[in-house]
Amino acid sequence: MFMVKAKDPLAPPNHERSSQGAHGRIEQLNKVPPFYRKNLNGEGDVQFIGHVGVTAPRRPKIGIALGAGAARGWSHIGVILELNAQGIYPDVVAGTSIGAVVGGSYAAGKLKEMEHFARNLTKKRVLGMMDVSFSGVSFLGGERLRRELEKEFSVRRFEDLDKSFATVATEFGTGHEIWLTKGNVADAIRASYALPGIFEPVKINGRWLFDGALVNPIPVTLCRALGAEIVIAVNLVSDTTFRGTVIHDPLSIEPTLEKYSFGAPERTLSARIFGGMGGNLRRLFGKREDGAPGIANAMMDAFNIAQGRISRSRLAGDPPDVLINARLGKVGLFDFHRADELIAIGREATRRAFPEIAGDIAALPPENTFAPP
Repeated sequence: MFMVKAKDPLAPPNHERSSQGAHGRIEQLNKVPPFYRKNLNGEGDVQFIGHVGVTAPRRPKIGIALGAGAARGWSHIGVILELNAQGIYPDVVAGTSIGAVVGGSYAAGKLKEMEHFARNLTKKRVLGMMDVSFSGVSFLGGERLRRELEKEFSVRRFEDLDKSFATVATEFGTGHEIWLTKGNVADAIRASYALPGIFEPVKINGRWLFDGALVNPIPVTLCRALGAEIVIAVNLVSDTTFRGTVIHDPLSIEPTLEKYSFGAPERTLSARIFGGMGGNLRRLFGKREDGAPGIANAMMDAFNIAQGRISRSRLAGDPPDVLINARLGKVGLFDFHRADELIAIGREATRRAFPEIAGDIAALPPENTFAPP
């Protein structure tokens, strides 16, 4: 049994929650090690530091839940960069789909490399990574993306990462929400972003898995399960979820399809039937003459609408401590070449939310004193 030292009842209460006061608290907290830590299995074992009667600032375990949103997920990079610039370094990272890509990079200490990769993407490079599949399972094979992930993560496992990290996937057939916390990181990330029909599903431990956004687009629940006390969530579909407007989301890589050189005309049977590489990409990602969207664009838009509704329900059931809503309505879901703009939007959204983030941290008890039974 332990007792907490009582404060002076005559002392005036401290209601300092301003961003300036919180900044000072955050700087102080980052200079000391955590004075306690909860076990990942949920048990509340406490670690003591120093001797009895020693007081120490309380450093909360901060988690960040990075939501799904295709190309808009590059704004996650800006969110994390701005948090770090303000002295906040999340201990727990949970991501879904593109959130798993960026979150895994941060947890592995590879965020700078991911930022460099994203900023150097052009429309032509984006198209070059779209390897059309004839497997009958999906439009894209995803092999080029898989090689990029394996190059960044090598054969790293969850247990080797610098921070607690997990991803969300959906099990084919049952619709179960699967939390991936062990094994190969690259495979888990691929499973989390494997949008049905666009990318091939990934088989892990005998289960076929695909995009986790179908069940948990913003994994606040997973973040708490990993031990986070303060959860910062990033919502990439806030424009459509919380505002009653129709967002025009043109596929901005489409003009590039008309100028993209796919090499000499192919003379294979598939080329004669399907129009070759260029014809395949135009049919999947372009528009018909009457303005109807391509197959992939229609699927992504429908998926985005469903994701917005699911996000609203999940956030209502388990709201985060702070919700960062990035204003991304003018950015298309395939605009992976607009990383510079998206990272800037993420940083700006984080600056708007920072007073609330800092206030939640500063509201925690500034000191705790333990005494023996």
